[in-house]
Amino acid sequence: MKNDKVILGIDPGTNIMGYGAIHIIGREIKLLGAGIITMQKLKDHPLKLKRIFEGTIDLIEQFKPDELSIESPFFGKNVQSMLKLGRAQGIAIAAALVREVPIFEYAPKKIKQAITGSGNASKEQVAAMLQQILHIKNLPHYLDATDALGAALCHYFEYNMQSIRKNTVSNKKFSGWKSFLSENPERKLNPGKKSG
Repeated sequence: MKNDKVILGIDPGTNIMGYGAIHIIGREIKLLGAGIITMQKLKDHPLKLKRIFEGTIDLIEQFKPDELSIESPFFGKNVQSMLKLGRAQGIAIAAALVREVPIFEYAPKKIKQAITGSGNASKEQVAAMLQQILHIKNLPHYLDATDALGAALCHYFEYNMQSIRKNTVSNKKFSGWKSFLSENPERKLNPGKKSG
């Protein structure tokens, strides 16, 4: 991950779509903005999808993200809600594709885990942790906005960790356990202790 990039996070929805943008400069994470796009006054579902598409394009033009991180739909009991949420997510992804912004998708539990350390954290706990991490004085009124910020930050954490792993894990291939141990003597078990 390059040391200077903008990540746009989106929490899709057919009534309210949350968004949050962060700017990564070296190891510093700067909040660029967060808020919502509302479709509550629109009664017709296709019009809501049109608003999501146009709104996502506007956000891309405003923040000029290098990457877009989007929350995947939560699998609930209501099939109709799932279908609508899937459409909302698809439309936001299509807008990013039109503007050639790379897209990354994360499950809600993965985002919560990345931000709070627990995949079962509440939206309020995610918001409180984001407030600390990003030094936000006044949290956005809607939790959809902090959920979107969570998606953006989760993406940063995920790719930062992958880059650390790439730099620390050797690319050598070993023919067996003995050849691995000869190259990594610190991995040998203490012969005085039994494992298990």
